[in-house]
Amino acid sequence: MPEERVPDEAMRRVALALVEHCVRNTRLEDIHAGTVPDSLSGDFSDVKVVTPYGEIPWVQTSRISDAEMKALMIDIVNKVYTFLTHLEDVVVLRDSARWNRPEHDPALLAFANRRAAAREAKGENKD
Repeated sequence: MPEERVPDEAMRRVALALVEHCVRNTRLEDIHAGTVPDSLSGDFSDVKVVTPYGEIPWVQTSRISDAEMKALMIDIVNKVYTFLTHLEDVVVLRDSARWNRPEHDPALLAFANRRAAAREAKGENKD
């Protein structure tokens, strides 16, 4: 039986909606909130974070703590799971309708192609 393929334009729409609902509107907004530093040099080598234990150059500063990263990943996974289990009702574009057209990520596409080739070599189906 030939494999049914979802039209590329439909997948682009799903990708935009998924990211808008499951990544953009998450704890990432909390991390994004606040004052963004400016740099006279343009490369932020002239910006530093002052702590009670000394100064840290901006380019060496972690922008997200382990706890924030864990909370963000849990939030995203739960939203993606909800999104995927309710696709028909959530593939709606709001702000993302004005975003750039999605393109394949080269590293993830290469991974997917390697997996598909390995599966094909073993005679496995996608199902």
